[in-house]
Amino acid sequence: MLRSYLYVPADQPARLAKAVGLIGRDRPDALIVDLEDAVALSRKDEARAMLCEALRTGAVPASAIVRINSGDVGRDDIAALAEFPPRTLLVPKATATSLAAVDADLHKRGLGHRLAALVESADGLHDVDAIAASPRLVSMAIGEADLCAELGIDPAAEWALWPLRMRLVVASARAGIVPPTGPVSVDFRDLEALASSSRALRHAGFGARSAIHPAQVSTIRDAFEPSGEQLSAARALVDRYDAALADGRGAIVDDNGRMLDEAVVRAARRLLS
Repeated sequence: MLRSYLYVPADQPARLAKAVGLIGRDRPDALIVDLEDAVALSRKDEARAMLCEALRTGAVPASAIVRINSGDVGRDDIAALAEFPPRTLLVPKATATSLAAVDADLHKRGLGHRLAALVESADGLHDVDAIAASPRLVSMAIGEADLCAELGIDPAAEWALWPLRMRLVVASARAGIVPPTGPVSVDFRDLEALASSSRALRHAGFGARSAIHPAQVSTIRDAFEPSGEQLSAARALVDRYDAALADGRGAIVDDNGRMLDEAVVRAARRLLS
């Protein structure tokens, strides 16, 4: 499962090269090469040309995700990328209608891209179950900057954001896709706050988070990746429960005296998977 992403503007080859060259815990699980908000409208053509050249030469791997634009500009992005296609496109301001349009455009061109959806509008939240069920969709993410601006929510009002976030968690689970990706944090210097909010997102059912700066990647990784101790405990629990099932028992008592059945063990199985 991918747990950390890093946004990089498509029209800044030096930053792209630096991001591709990251190693160790600073290396994200995937890059999101951005043709949308990070690229000025006057530079869209230049950004597309730079990205296509980077994909052609392998300077940017095909495993990188490309965030296209919405509407007609997004169709131009798809046309430009048709010769050197990345595997996954991130659709911003996603709605059921916009995803269907992208799907139709890809089908017409004979392209097999997977899609990820950035839900960042009232319409997108309304359509979240239909978005999750889209045939090419592999994941959803929440974009809170645009969402807060449209809904008039103060971004600091966490209590107002949590019900919106949980709609993506539930829709992803219902559709059988990976848990959703959490919002970016624009304050890349406050890593303590990033760690705290990332842990909260993980505990609430999110599976990953995106970064806007390489300095955020290791903090996100630490928050979303299970520790060796957690994995060992999960494995021991699953092995103990499976042994009980083999003996014809559907529940066990752990070392702390708690009754455990399949509903409890399911979380451990999910962690191991």
